[in-house]
Amino acid sequence: MLSETVGDGSVQPLISLPPAGARDPRPGLSGVPMTQLEGWLAERGQPAYRARQIADHVWAGAAQSMDELRTLPQSLRLELQEAFRLTTLAPPDITPSDGGLTQKALHRLDDGRMIETVLMRYPARGWRKARATACISSQAGCAVGCPFCATGELGFWRDLEVAEIVDQVRVWRQWLAGVGQRLTNVVFMGMGEPLLNVERVLDAAAAITDRTRFGLGARHITISTSGVLPGIERMIAAGPTYTLAVSLHAARPELRDVLVPLNRRYPIAEVVAAAGRYAATTGRRVTYEYVMIEGINDTPVDAHAVVGLLRGQLAHINLIPMNPVAHTPWLPSPASRVEAFAAILRAGALGTTVRRNRGVDIGAACGQLAADRAGAPAPAAVARRQELLVERSAAAISAARR
Repeated sequence: MLSETVGDGSVQPLISLPPAGARDPRPGLSGVPMTQLEGWLAERGQPAYRARQIADHVWAGAAQSMDELRTLPQSLRLELQEAFRLTTLAPPDITPSDGGLTQKALHRLDDGRMIETVLMRYPARGWRKARATACISSQAGCAVGCPFCATGELGFWRDLEVAEIVDQVRVWRQWLAGVGQRLTNVVFMGMGEPLLNVERVLDAAAAITDRTRFGLGARHITISTSGVLPGIERMIAAGPTYTLAVSLHAARPELRDVLVPLNRRYPIAEVVAAAGRYAATTGRRVTYEYVMIEGINDTPVDAHAVVGLLRGQLAHINLIPMNPVAHTPWLPSPASRVEAFAAILRAGALGTTVRRNRGVDIGAACGQLAADRAGAPAPAAVARRQELLVERSAAAISAARR
């Protein structure tokens, strides 16, 4: 259980977890493209329409086992059971908040690792239709280690498979169907860094947008990144029109090195340039997420730095007061500081939204996902980590004043 620095200056995970269990070698059906499923069926002499029947069960049904797929002959159900899993996730533990408008789910993977997802429902208001957004995870744990994010305290366990990502969406689709609603948006903003698992994330997004499977529009999917340049370039090459969201949190490089350790490898100026190429290629505005931390990154100097960095970009800024994370030395910016910061951005011609936090009381808000029951760190490790963060942030702030 470490909290000391490593060569790049990042903070090590606070929580040591036991080794993972054995993996199930069978792929999840939701991650199998229709063409591959059709080929598998053809090899067994099954008619082509069976693929559609199976897909209907996967994407529109509520079956929890192969035995429940009653439109299929028993012999085929047995073969499917031997080759595939109908779901890759154990039944989730779901906790509500905000009068039931926010729900957090704890999912257990086949090797015993845990991930979290969040469902946020927004009632119809004026001209805006009702929405339901699933915030899903792309990795178990996270290697980036942003110090204001609870997931970073866990360290990195492994990438999620395509079906493990897609099955999170299926869970919320089924849950919403039970209350007479439908899923309208998916954001890759849960646990993990999506673009460090870019191929599986893009395959999962393709499954979610495939009209023969889930069929959600590409413009209703947001993929977030803390600034993985090769991943952004891969998205540009792939050409989908998903919304790209960049976790900014600081425009000054010396401060961003502290808040987003990946900045040492992929400097923010290069990330913004790549995001600009994505916007130019897709015509989609890039969203920049900015967690506001009192006295750290919420000063007028920081606001003007953001304006200078993003001036002329097809961009929109979301300001998010930092949510409580147990083992950081920092506090969220007060509302007056957030509004003053937003005013500077708007005066600089940057579209800006101050986001309202959802699910704070159940640990479902931005930066709070930490896979409940993962354990607690040693007090000495927490104290040392806080000391290091105070030292580094003070040095970064001092550098801006010189």
